[in-house]
Amino acid sequence: MKKIALILLLLVAFSSCKSSKRIVTTKSKSPKIDTRTTPSAPNPIAEEVLDYAMKFEGVKYKYGGTTKKGMDCSGLIVTSFNSQNIPLPRTTGDLAVTGDWIDLKKVEKGDLLFFATQRNSRKVSHVGIVTEARDGNVEFIHASTSSGVIVSNLAEKYWYFAFVQARRVL
Repeated sequence: MKKIALILLLLVAFSSCKSSKRIVTTKSKSPKIDTRTTPSAPNPIAEEVLDYAMKFEGVKYKYGGTTKKGMDCSGLIVTSFNSQNIPLPRTTGDLAVTGDWIDLKKVEKGDLLFFATQRNSRKVSHVGIVTEARDGNVEFIHASTSSGVIVSNLAEKYWYFAFVQARRVL
């Protein structure tokens, strides 16, 4: 009798947890960013900032770091722009309100990209500098906690969905 009651109780519990919605999954292609704009003349200051930032490629991630011994994302930005005597705020949150907001379709080399990388949050927590923006392809250099200073592509699923805004400080 106890076994029958237990089985009935389990059946009721499992049947009440069923979802009434039908889930349909589809395979999607990698997202492509539309940047149909005429390319402008390269900004020489942006080129210098990027050249300096690229010197840190491969440097390991270090929270609060600003040297070749270790670098964090906002440290890379501040250090790179300081190399051209352009002072910027040190934190990602403060950087996210510096300069002018721009549409992703109009980003150029040297613009900043901001991301929300914390689960279930749209609060900006990561930043990178655009290294290339042409033909729907946006690449940026940043300090990743897992890989250090690297160049990534905004079309990568993780970065595409984490993207929050772009800003121009030059």
